[in-house]
Amino acid sequence: MAKKTVRDLQVKGKRVIVRVDFNVPIKDGVVKDENRIVQALPTINYLVEHGARIILLSHLGKVDHKDPSKTDADKAKNNMAPVAAKLAGHLKTKVSFVAQTRGADLEKAVADLKDGEIVVIQNTRYEKGEEKNDPELSKYWASLGELFVTDAFGSVHRAHASTVGIAQLLPSALGFLVEKEVLMLSKAIVNPEKPFVAILGGAKVSDKIKVIENLLKIADKVIIGGGMAYTFLKAQGKEIGTSLLEVDKVDMAKDFLTHHGKKLVLPVDFTVAAAFAEDADHYVVDADHIPANYMGLDIGPKSIKLFEKELQGAKTVVWNGPMGVFEMKPYAIGTIAICKAMSELPGAYTVIGGGDSAAAAIENGFEDGFSHISTGGGASLEFMEGNPLPGIAVIQEK
Repeated sequence: MAKKTVRDLQVKGKRVIVRVDFNVPIKDGVVKDENRIVQALPTINYLVEHGARIILLSHLGKVDHKDPSKTDADKAKNNMAPVAAKLAGHLKTKVSFVAQTRGADLEKAVADLKDGEIVVIQNTRYEKGEEKNDPELSKYWASLGELFVTDAFGSVHRAHASTVGIAQLLPSALGFLVEKEVLMLSKAIVNPEKPFVAILGGAKVSDKIKVIENLLKIADKVIIGGGMAYTFLKAQGKEIGTSLLEVDKVDMAKDFLTHHGKKLVLPVDFTVAAAFAEDADHYVVDADHIPANYMGLDIGPKSIKLFEKELQGAKTVVWNGPMGVFEMKPYAIGTIAICKAMSELPGAYTVIGGGDSAAAAIENGFEDGFSHISTGGGASLEFMEGNPLPGIAVIQEK
């Protein structure tokens, strides 16, 4: 059965708690990237136009509750005030910010809401019980509203008080952003049009074991790049120098190669460097000739051509994880090449599963070349693993 969406709720005059993902980068009190705020606007504007009284909840950064000195510093650094101000600039309604997560000031601000107005509550992680899905905290937050909408796809893989606890106590629905994510990712992972090619990169095999296992069942080809490729090379008995290696995952990589060798596509050359640095001595070598004192930091030109060839004719392509250390210009070539190749595939349904690969595509101007770029790295990874996401599973069925 399908989940309820915000369209299925009667929101006029009702206090609607919306869990948004406003976990944005802030420096010196200024929001540096407002993309996540912008992504939430369709749901917020819908609720404003339909006369809801809107209460917004989001986490921001991390708060260490074990060390009191760190707790105060983290709270100061991760104050939601600049986010509320940035949001207000996008809206024509009253936006109030309450610097507390509970108490008389918050309750009064909520009670004073008029139809179409918004209250932004302080960072949910100011509360120690947020990440533990504390029942008392969930009950308190739920008491502020009458309906609950989840629109924070980047947090639906976490069973926290603000993502799951409130939803267990109030009539609930998906916001437009989460609804879109579920539809777009399902089209790629649950019902992909064949041929289906998956591209996996990033640092560690351990982060993506379940993703690899699930995609090997459904994809026609699984291309491996990034730091995780070196563990597969080691499994083939090759010299990988000082490249990233997960020793305890070599046997697992061997197993994948033994049982799915025809589906797995590994790089055939690499850009290697004398050190993990942008200005380090670096050059391109074949996969069989990585020097013992060098580390691989990107795929090479032969690998790019091989991967481009594997992508030809694909009808569905999913990508998660960069091909190299794309933050450093000399080692961004492979990642940019994958962006370009995917964005130019004729008639293909192309999805980036959030995280660093999404950042790379956006930063390099390929944003409009994809069918969908997910807003949730961890959540999209769990979706690609085939796991239910607790923040979506808890939402009421239609």
